[in-house]
Amino acid sequence: MTTYTARPLPPAALAELRVSDDAARPMAPFEDTEGGAPLRCCLRRSAPGERVALVTYAPLRRWAAATGTDPGAYDEQGPVFIHAGDCAGPDGDALPFTGARRTLRRYSADGRILGGRLVEEADAYEAAFTEAFADPEVALVHVRAVEYGCFLYEVRRP
Repeated sequence: MTTYTARPLPPAALAELRVSDDAARPMAPFEDTEGGAPLRCCLRRSAPGERVALVTYAPLRRWAAATGTDPGAYDEQGPVFIHAGDCAGPDGDALPFTGARRTLRRYSADGRILGGRLVEEADAYEAAFTEAFADPEVALVHVRAVEYGCFLYEVRRP
């Protein structure tokens, strides 16, 4: 069991993204014939044959709107895979998508970036989150893919 909880995209955000994404484009679902897409709704990889969609998501913008903050220049949007329809969400509490290099970006409560850390080994996430949250200014951490910079999930202060 991990001390830190990976947060999938919230149900309200998913409902909105399934109509129109954060770039104002309608969802365009498709059958994932190969599988392996990192789904942000349930924090697992897709199976061949599942209906998914690639949508634009602005994680810091949505967090800032919910907390009454201004993300300023750190407001960015990017592609994320989601199920095209409702799903059950994550199954378990293990940190997902740890089998590759990831960047952990730290953000303050006022939406400003406070730095980050490259994590290359699956067993290094706990220490990286502990290090991040040892700084009292860190409110949340975004886990992102190194190769493409895609948002994978968020971890908030325990």
